[in-house]
Amino acid sequence: MRVGADVKVNGETNVSGDGPTDSDADAQRLLARRFEEHRSHLRSVAYRMLGSIGEAEDAVQEAWLRLSRTDVGDVENLGGWLTTVVARLCLNGLRARETRREDSLDARTTLRMPDPVLAREGGAVDPEDEVLLADSVGLALLVVLESLAPAERLAFVLHDMFAVPFDEIAPMLDRTPAATRQLASRARRRVQGRAPAPDPDPVRQREAVGAFFAATRDGDFDALLALLHPDVVLRSDGGTARAGQSVVLTGARIVGSQAALYGTLAPFVRPVLVNGAAGVLCVVEDRLMSVMAFTVTDGRITAIDVLTDPDRLDPIDLGPLLGSGPLLGSAQLLGSGPLA
Repeated sequence: MRVGADVKVNGETNVSGDGPTDSDADAQRLLARRFEEHRSHLRSVAYRMLGSIGEAEDAVQEAWLRLSRTDVGDVENLGGWLTTVVARLCLNGLRARETRREDSLDARTTLRMPDPVLAREGGAVDPEDEVLLADSVGLALLVVLESLAPAERLAFVLHDMFAVPFDEIAPMLDRTPAATRQLASRARRRVQGRAPAPDPDPVRQREAVGAFFAATRDGDFDALLALLHPDVVLRSDGGTARAGQSVVLTGARIVGSQAALYGTLAPFVRPVLVNGAAGVLCVVEDRLMSVMAFTVTDGRITAIDVLTDPDRLDPIDLGPLLGSGPLLGSAQLLGSGPLA
């Protein structure tokens, strides 16, 4: 929802002094325009902090509500002020999420996959998602961010991803700049060890994904092992509806042992960009069954992140992702002949 649409003026001058005047409405409109200039940045911050598109939108909208009720006449850097507000809202959200997780009976086994940002390969991107893809953060990195403590995540995201100085982050956490720097450093070490940087070449990424499904289709276990990094990790989130599909598998042989399952998916996969990287949708009878994101590093697959939760998949509109023409067959995806 755009805040500018919320500002309505009846065009009449209020002479009684009991309500907003035309000048008040003009000021509100100006404030709304200034907020819109920062919306994309705020949404990007909130998404990286929360890993949820819906919750990010809620945080941004709450920031607008707070702005509209606050006198910011003396604020020199409105963007910085808004970033602080959104960051604090996200920090509170992460802390509340952590409390709910601790109270859950299966807290130790809960895996939460961040919301994927999806785009059709070679197609137009939804303007609402364009900023999230412009400086894409891979799904694998967001999964690792989910494992950070709330304070670590805030320090890392704001400093390493948005270049916010530690002396501005520290007050949000009620810590010294030195302590905040340590939080970011600890988070950085965990991220670097568990989320390898993907190949920047989208063609090379897609070739690896195509080779993956070709190997599983043909039952070529040796080719699959050669394609998988020895320490490849597969993470799957089935939500509450498919809790049995929530797993974490590590190692090429263990992940490769699922080849028969991948082979059955091959006829139904459709190429798509997931957070700016090569991935696939699994569509059966026009229903989205899963989203698979692949992290490809130096030509080998280092991570496969899968979302199969129907509660989060069902609301996704497949139209913009698949186009109005016939669905792509797996042979087109793989660049080979018809499936056996």
